[in-house]
Amino acid sequence: MARAERATSGKLVFQTAQKNGKQGGMSAMTGKNRKNYNENYIQYVNSFDPPTQHFKNCFRAFMVGGLICCVGQFLRVLFENTTAMSSDELASAVSVVLIFLGTLLTGLGVYDRIGRNAGAGSIVPITGFANSVASPAIEFKTEGLVYGLAAKMFIVAGPIIVYGVLAGTAVGIVYLFL
Repeated sequence: MARAERATSGKLVFQTAQKNGKQGGMSAMTGKNRKNYNENYIQYVNSFDPPTQHFKNCFRAFMVGGLICCVGQFLRVLFENTTAMSSDELASAVSVVLIFLGTLLTGLGVYDRIGRNAGAGSIVPITGFANSVASPAIEFKTEGLVYGLAAKMFIVAGPIIVYGVLAGTAVGIVYLFL
């Protein structure tokens, strides 16, 4: 029996047809039959996936990422007007506050909801880095302080820190010799 597949209304319908009077058994799927099978399978899988709304996702990411950056700029202006900090000190203070806010929102479970709706808009700013450090630490805290909290804290952010330090060192060495 040879099989011919076709996708209709989100369901894969298998139709069987007798070929050369043979009953039972399956022939090997090769060549054109395999290509049709693969195309039909892809159509079948895609019938269950909701269509991706690229513009909507990009707009949300842009708005949330921009809002986080506006909060950072507001903090910078606030610190600049209320304290006598230099430019470098202002940048450090704003970074510390944003990291604290990102970690606090992660601990309260709010940052995960923001990330679910905003996508990359919540990951790219420094608050996303704080979330990537705090989230595994919170998740594995039941395994203890050493094997859970300390070991798993940098599971996501660890490679970023390592490559950042190595890239900074390499640029520093090149700068030293130039």
